Amino acid sequence: MSDVIHHGPTVGAQVIRALARYPDRIAFVSDGRSITYGAALDFVGRAQAVFASQGLGRGDRLAILTANRADAWCVGAAAQASAMSITWLHPLGSLEDQVEQIVDGECTAVLIDADSFLVRGGEIFARTPDLKHVFTLGRAEYGVNLLAVCENVGASRALDVARPDDIAILNYTGGTTGKSKGALRNHAQNAGYSTAILADFELPMAPRYLVIAPMSHVAGTKILPTLMQGGTVYLMKGFDPAATLSTIAREKINFTLLVPTMIYVLLDHPDLERTDLSSLELLLYGASPMSPTRLIEGLERIGPVFSQLYGQTECYPISVLRKADHDKARPELFASCGFPISSVAVRILDDKDEEVAPGEAGEICVRAGHAVGSYWKRPEQTAELFRSGWLHTGDIARMDERGYMYILDRKKDMIVSGGFNIYPRDVEDALSTHPGVAAAAVVGAPDPKWGEAVVAMVVARPGARLHAEELTQLVKARKGAAHAPKRVEIVEALPMTAVGKVDKKALRAKLWEGQARQVG
Repeated sequence: MSDVIHHGPTVGAQVIRALARYPDRIAFVSDGRSITYGAALDFVGRAQAVFASQGLGRGDRLAILTANRADAWCVGAAAQASAMSITWLHPLGSLEDQVEQIVDGECTAVLIDADSFLVRGGEIFARTPDLKHVFTLGRAEYGVNLLAVCENVGASRALDVARPDDIAILNYTGGTTGKSKGALRNHAQNAGYSTAILADFELPMAPRYLVIAPMSHVAGTKILPTLMQGGTVYLMKGFDPAATLSTIAREKINFTLLVPTMIYVLLDHPDLERTDLSSLELLLYGASPMSPTRLIEGLERIGPVFSQLYGQTECYPISVLRKADHDKARPELFASCGFPISSVAVRILDDKDEEVAPGEAGEICVRAGHAVGSYWKRPEQTAELFRSGWLHTGDIARMDERGYMYILDRKKDMIVSGGFNIYPRDVEDALSTHPGVAAAAVVGAPDPKWGEAVVAMVVARPGARLHAEELTQLVKARKGAAHAPKRVEIVEALPMTAVGKVDKKALRAKLWEGQARQVG
C-alpha cells in the first residue's frame, strides 16, 4: 500500500489559485491606486523570477519592513511560493529589535519599503553587513530596487515550488511577558489559518476589507481569506480616525479589524454621528480586552457588527465571539473571548496539567493543525510550550457549561495581594463601568504589607473629571475589598506595545523601579 499524503495546500498554492481565479477583479486599493488580481499574479511571477536570478530559494529567509502596501504583500507571497520563508519586521518596532530579529532569524535577504522606511532601511543596511541581499520598494542609495528590476525582467509565470513541510513563516512574539521568541510554521500549518478563518469568522460573501492596523500582524491574516473569496483589500498606512470613517463610507467597506483603543477613538470622534457606516457588516476586534461598557456603546452607535477574535502568535485563531453573541440582553457574554473554532481542541488545565471543572480557573491549552511547530532555536522553551502534549497559551480563563471561555488574565499578570489571587481584567472591567473612564490598566506593585498592591492607571474621557476615591469605592462595591485598588492614578494615556496592547510590562517596571529607588 502506498504512502498517503495528508497535507493540504501550501501558502503559495493558496495565493496563486486565488489570484488566478478572478483576473479582472480589483484585488487591492492603496493610495488611490487599484491593482487587479491578474496584475498582482503577474507581479508575484516577476518577483519569483528575480529571486531565482539572485540564487534565492528553499532555505532562504526574507525579512520585510513595510507599511501597508499591496506590492510588499505580493513579494512575501512570491518568496513563500519560491520555497523561501518570510519574517515580518514590525513597522513600529525599534531599530534594535528589527536588527535582532534579522540576525536571530538568520535572514539572507531583506525587503525595505523605501517610501515609508528609507532612513530606517539605511540604518538596518549599515547594521547587518552579513546580509547577502537587500531589496527596496522604490529608489534608495542602498540595495536593489525590486520594482525596477521586476519591470525589466519581463512577464514570468507564478509557480508554487514549496512543499507542505517547508518553513513558510517565522513570526516573532510580542514580548509582553519576556524576550520575543521566533515561532516557526511550515506551509501546512500556515495555510491552515486561512481555512480556519473562512470556516468560523463571519466574513461577508463579497468582502471589501479595510486594513488599518499593520498587515505584519493580525490584520494581515485576513488578506488571503479575502482574496480567496474574490474580495477587495483596501490598505491604509496608519490609523487616522477621520480618514477611517470617510473611507468606510466612500468605499462601502463591509469588513475591518480594529484593536479596542482604535474603537474607543472612533466612538469619541465628532465625525462618527454624521458618517454613513451602513455598509459595515463585520467589525472584528481583538489583541486586548474591550471594556463591556464601551462595547455596548459601540453596538448602539455603530451597530450589531462586532465580533471578537482570540488567538496568539503560537496559535491563531483559537476562538471567536460572533455577532449573535453580542446581545445586550445577554451582557455576561461581553466578558467572554468566545467559543472555540471548529478546528481547535481546547482544554482548561491546572498547574499539574489536569483538566479543571467547568467554571474553575485554569490555563487555556490547545491543539490545532495551524498552531506553530516550534520556537526557533529554543528547544527548552518549545518543550515547555507543548508540555503534556498541549500548547500552553499562558492565558488563565474559565469555561462555562456551554463552552464559552472567559479570560481572567495572562498567567504572569495575576496579582497576589494579601493571599488573594486577583486578576487585573476583573478590576479593569469594574473601572470601565464608570461613565467618565475611557480606558484602564491594572498591575501589581510591591507592597511591604500585602506583598503586591493593586494599582490602577485610568484615562478619563474628554471633559470628564475623575476622583481616585470614587473609583476605588466603585471597584469595592462591584468586586469586593480585596480587588479595590490601593492606588489610582489618573493619566493622560496608557503606554502601548507596537501591536496595540497596553504595555503592562512598562507599567510594572515603572512601579517596581520606583519601589527600588525608595528602598535605596
